[in-house]
Amino acid sequence: MKTAIFIERDGILNLPSVERQSQRTPLTLVEFVVNPAAAPLCSALKAAGFLLIVTTNQPGLSHGTLSRRELDAMHAKLRETFPLDDILVCPHDAGDHCSCRKPQPGLLTEAAFKYHLDLERSFVISDKWQDARAARDLGCVSMLLQSPWVGTGHHDFVLSSLPAIAGKILQLQTRNLAA
Repeated sequence: MKTAIFIERDGILNLPSVERQSQRTPLTLVEFVVNPAAAPLCSALKAAGFLLIVTTNQPGLSHGTLSRRELDAMHAKLRETFPLDDILVCPHDAGDHCSCRKPQPGLLTEAAFKYHLDLERSFVISDKWQDARAARDLGCVSMLLQSPWVGTGHHDFVLSSLPAIAGKILQLQTRNLAA
């Protein structure tokens, strides 16, 4: 079975903007700024044999504040910049109570089925508690980048930088391969 790295889009692959103490999701390609610090992370993890799968909640689609054309342009920019295998999107609002909106694990489950993944040997990289909860629900290891959105719930690791996250994942992968 394959292993994957599930990467939260906003705050990891693109630079976050903050509005009223919370992260604001970009709604246009002009607002969408790729995080250059994520390139070495993605390259190292791809070279280590992981599938790289982006997961993102995009309720602006259902609200009508984000057009599909703008979202597709943002994701095309991500695909040009990073060696991604897939980008999975939940278009729902929290009030829709769907199974794909994080912290629910639906996007991870979809990817596991599609790519025949070993979730217990896969990782989730994010800066938000919602991704850590989805990871825990399915047995993935959560690797959170220190941020105001980490929360107080369960998370496996909270690290200060993307290079530290890459190093920890590669260290844990080496242990798993030796076991």
